[in-house]
Amino acid sequence: MGLFQTKKIQSFLIFIIVLVAILWIFQDNIVNISVLKKTTSDVDVVETQDKDTPYLEKIDNFIIKEYSNDQVLLHTIEADVYKSFKNAPVQLETVKVTTFDEFQKESLTLKSNRAVIFKSGSIHFIGEVEIKTLSGISHEIDTELLVVKDGQINSNRKIVYLGETAKIIAEGMDMNLDKDIMNLNGEVQILQDTGATINTKDLFINQADGMKEYISKEPTVYRSNQSVVNADNGININMNSELTKLLGNVDILDGSGSSLKSYDLMIDQSNGGEIFMSNSPSHFQSSTVDIKAKKMHYDGISKKLKLTDEVVAIYE
Repeated sequence: MGLFQTKKIQSFLIFIIVLVAILWIFQDNIVNISVLKKTTSDVDVVETQDKDTPYLEKIDNFIIKEYSNDQVLLHTIEADVYKSFKNAPVQLETVKVTTFDEFQKESLTLKSNRAVIFKSGSIHFIGEVEIKTLSGISHEIDTELLVVKDGQINSNRKIVYLGETAKIIAEGMDMNLDKDIMNLNGEVQILQDTGATINTKDLFINQADGMKEYISKEPTVYRSNQSVVNADNGININMNSELTKLLGNVDILDGSGSSLKSYDLMIDQSNGGEIFMSNSPSHFQSSTVDIKAKKMHYDGISKKLKLTDEVVAIYE
């Protein structure tokens, strides 16, 4: 009996030693498996899908039309290449989606080099996307993921919007398929071709009825090589007239230590200039003078300030 117990203990010890040796030899693989499981669970299927995964079916020059229950055409999906997979979404290459209004007229098109379709009917665009609205206006966007579903376009990833004279970076976007208004969400930075930058939040891009406006109601900071302007009530940029309006109380700093305060400031950037104008009460302060007036005109490049209408000055 004692001998049997001794052999049993010896066998158990040998098993433990062998198990420890196996775990030590394959420790890197075991760690990799653990990390892989954690990583893949946190990454969207779209991003982890391998382009080289064997497909079940491939169709060139693919097109499909979706109709409502009343046989009204809702949208068409066209792609140069269609690939279906066993356990992954359908892949589309060089894809175009066209939506139609109630009168069966084209209302909006989306183009991208790559997209995937889920069983839910959701379409995910990846990379550069061109959105052409019902008014004929195009939006060019670069993002990791853009989702089209149930009449909405949205993304919760970083958005780079390419405007005519500016590049806009935002934390996300959303848009109705039947409207010409796009919402760029979260922190927004506008990088203008003039070299000026504008930091704000929740920017609306309105291109309805021929308008081209960037609008925000959040506190905004405008920066150029010459000046920094803080506005507490948002911004309205008219791309047609090249006029930028900083709303609410504004404070202009030119780096000299002086300050110019006003309300609802207009910035004219046409012809390479930078003219600040306001028809609201304005207040200029420096180390030697304190001036108040009803109107102001300030050339940010030449540093020339003109205060007019009921001017009151105090010199030290």
